[in-house]
Amino acid sequence: MSKATFSFLMICTFLFSAVITAQEITGVATYQSKRTVDMSNFGRRGQQMSEAQKKQMMERMKRFLEKEYTLSFTKDESFYKEEAKLETPGQGGGGRGFGGGFTQGGIYSNRASNDYARENDMMGKTFLVKDTLNNLNWELVKESKMIGQYPVFKAVATRSLETNLWSRMGRRARELQEKNDSIKKAGGTVAEEEPKTEEIVAWYTPMIPASHGPDEFGGLPGLILELSTSNTTILCTKVVLNPKEPVNIEAPVKGKEVSREEYTKILEEKGKEMAERFGRGGRRGQGGGRF
Repeated sequence: MSKATFSFLMICTFLFSAVITAQEITGVATYQSKRTVDMSNFGRRGQQMSEAQKKQMMERMKRFLEKEYTLSFTKDESFYKEEAKLETPGQGGGGRGFGGGFTQGGIYSNRASNDYARENDMMGKTFLVKDTLNNLNWELVKESKMIGQYPVFKAVATRSLETNLWSRMGRRARELQEKNDSIKKAGGTVAEEEPKTEEIVAWYTPMIPASHGPDEFGGLPGLILELSTSNTTILCTKVVLNPKEPVNIEAPVKGKEVSREEYTKILEEKGKEMAERFGRGGRRGQGGGRF
C-alpha cells in the first residue's frame, strides 16, 4: 500500500471516528481464538509421536484450542468472556484444567480508571483478582489492511513472558528451568534459555474509537479486530455497534480479593503441587491442599 493511500485512509477513519466520538459508543464484538501447541512440551512422548498421532491429538484438543468470545464495551469499560459450548457426547466435561477444578471468569477493564478485575475459581474457592491494567508500550506502524468493512492499522508491542502464567507452567519450561538452575549452581554456562519476551501484533480500527480489545489487550486508538501472540491468533468476526439492547457492564465482586501477582503465586503453587502428585503416579487427594 502506497504512502498516499495510507494517509488517505488515516484521514478518513479519524474523521469518521470523530463523528462517532461525539456520540456515546457501545457495542458487542465476537472473536474467534485459535491456539497452537508445541508438541515438544509433551516431552519424550511428543517426540515419539507419528504425524498421524499428532494430528489425532490436535483434533481431540480442538475444543480447548479453538474458542469463541464476546467483548461488550462502552467508551471506557469492557467485559470479555468465553461463550459456553454444548459438549459433544463422549467429550467429557468442561474444558477445565487441574482435574476439572479450575475456571477463569470474564475480564473486566476500565480504561478511564485503569482498573482490571476477574473472578476465578480454583478447587471450589473463588478469587477476585483486582489490579491495574497491563498496559503495553505500543508502536504504531504505517501498515494497513481491511478486516471486513473496517480499515485497520498495525501496532506492535513486546511483553515479558513473566506476565504469561502458562508459559512458565508448561512441563518443558519447568524441566528446562531446573536443568539451567543446576548448571548455573555448578558454575557452568547455560546453553539454552526459554524466551523472555514475545511480540504482540495488533490490528485496530479508529472507525470504532473504543480503546478495547480481546483478552487483556487494549490501549490503542481504536478497537482491536485482530491480535496475535507467539502461539495464539484472535480474530473479530462480528461487531454490533450501539445495539438496541443496552450494553450493561458490571465489574465482578465475588471472591477473596487478591492482586494479579498474589493470584499467580497461588496458582503456581497449586500447579506444582498437582504436578508432583501426578508425578508420583497417584490421584489420591486430588482435590486436597490448602490456599
